[in-house]
Amino acid sequence: MRRLLILAPTTLTVLALAACGSTASSSPSASASASSDAISTASVDAGSCGSTVAELAASAKKEGAINLIALPDTWANYKGVLASYTSLYGVKTTVANPDASSADEVTAITTLRGQAGQPEVVDVGPSFTSQLISQGYADTFKPSTWDEIPADLKDPKGQWVGSYYGLMSIGVNTTLVKNAPTSWADLLKPEYKGQVTLNGDPREAGAAFAAVMAASLANGGSFDDITPGIAYFAKLKAAGNLQTVDVTEANLLSGEVPIALDWTYNFPAVEKSMKDAGFDLTSTVPSDGVYASYYAQSVVTQAAHPCAAKLFVEHLTSDAGAMAYLEGGAIPARYAALVKEGKVSDELAATLPDAKTIAGIKFPTQAQIDAAKATLASQWGPQVADK
Repeated sequence: MRRLLILAPTTLTVLALAACGSTASSSPSASASASSDAISTASVDAGSCGSTVAELAASAKKEGAINLIALPDTWANYKGVLASYTSLYGVKTTVANPDASSADEVTAITTLRGQAGQPEVVDVGPSFTSQLISQGYADTFKPSTWDEIPADLKDPKGQWVGSYYGLMSIGVNTTLVKNAPTSWADLLKPEYKGQVTLNGDPREAGAAFAAVMAASLANGGSFDDITPGIAYFAKLKAAGNLQTVDVTEANLLSGEVPIALDWTYNFPAVEKSMKDAGFDLTSTVPSDGVYASYYAQSVVTQAAHPCAAKLFVEHLTSDAGAMAYLEGGAIPARYAALVKEGKVSDELAATLPDAKTIAGIKFPTQAQIDAAKATLASQWGPQVADK
């Protein structure tokens, strides 16, 4: 579930690398102040919205607005992403239910189908892309940067694009937890009783789904077998270490969530707020189970502002959108191309795993994700959630 993770680290370690990201709560980045002169004239197939990005942008500006959902300011620097979109294209953004889960996003489309307030672009975990397609909610659109997006980060027909990704990590309030765990095995130790919190229900939230997949890899599982991860969390619960509280701003600031499982890019966002509360935090990718995953963006069918929706996906995969993601610690889909073109500064690269680590990241196929989701749906309730 997209909870506002305000656990900003004084030391953010990603695969043993120190990281120091700029905060999403800071003023918009340089990319947000781009002028209309920077709008690309690259070709794009946007139907009646235009055949170039500039034509698409003009059509979107006439529409004037876009309805979005589940984009917290502190999540992958969406505050900066949205600011750059509005600054560059002059389209007003409205974000409903910023902390919604992927399941909530699909429900919102169903509930508001065809209405003016229906979400027009979604940002969901990969376990929900097949559902969007099967229910007829995912429109087709290929941004101008399509060829630079890796095959495993896009739907062949253009019904979704995974514009950014991160790694599952363990965030620890070291003011409260002196011996910070660095592995899935560590989290089972008695000293962490009542301290470990998942970011949502893995049947509904992409971050929690990824945590179960990572735990599975750490315990003899694979992309084809998530059951060891489910068994792991059943064991964590039986040990009394797994909390059932939500990862919310209030719970984190109060210290009620000393250990949180979430994406690497969610921890650098609000360092000042955490320090003001008197806490320090470290975050590390578990040494025994490394799992990376993307969030997928789809233009929603029957959008009230179809051109603005297509332009938003175009923006997310453009240089401006990619740089805004980087400033929040997320890895843009086009990272390899951006590095090759010399567009990633040493300062930004230092906030991420090294190039070799990023190049070695592998993602499960859609079939593997769908199978894992089905297994979770049948086994998580009786084994872990009791419902």
